[in-house]
Amino acid sequence: MPGSKRPSSSAEPTRGALTAIDVLLEPDARMLARAAEINARLLTSIPSPQGFALDAKHHPHVTTLQRYVRSAELDEVHAAIGTVRDTVDLARLSFTAHALTHVVLRPSIGIGVIVLAPGEEVLELQRRLIDAVEPFVEAGGTADAFVRTEAEPDINDETIRFIEEYVPGHSGVNYVAHVTVGLATLDDLASFEAEPFEQLSFSAQALSVYQLGDNGVAARRLRTWPR
Repeated sequence: MPGSKRPSSSAEPTRGALTAIDVLLEPDARMLARAAEINARLLTSIPSPQGFALDAKHHPHVTTLQRYVRSAELDEVHAAIGTVRDTVDLARLSFTAHALTHVVLRPSIGIGVIVLAPGEEVLELQRRLIDAVEPFVEAGGTADAFVRTEAEPDINDETIRFIEEYVPGHSGVNYVAHVTVGLATLDDLASFEAEPFEQLSFSAQALSVYQLGDNGVAARRLRTWPR
């Protein structure tokens, strides 16, 4: 097992009563390349700025946990997550990408996602992260808990509610591991999804904590622990 690592950090989160966090695994180069390839195709359906490229503000990732935590206790949250990370070999956290599907965003537009089969070590990591973060969790998150910009000033109600319901609604037996890869029209998504999908196995290169933006985007990196 790896020894203790000092996490690196970037920009400070927007301060408020609560912060919407995403504890996620950053995929290795093989998955990043596949995500970029599919994202490029989706951008032919809905180009930027209506669609989005995978970049620093739309970072390809595999969510393991989303929660509202008290902003004043973010350092303690990071310490609790770091303690879990110190006992985990990230190279053993494996996934198999096996399909492209989508979630309907608006009547004619969907969010494309690569569906993953997680290894048992990933599910155990999620269970431990839920326990580690629970003392800092608080209900009642609002748009103020998220990253907002002039280009994306609003947080939709579904996103706000999704974080509130992540445990247990989207964890444990309800967990659907995936990588979000962009926006496209529903017609184009149906065409892309009908094509054969070559399965891809990959592992994690880092465990990170991000502050969320609209539609569950990993918008601002708060801490990361590399492999």
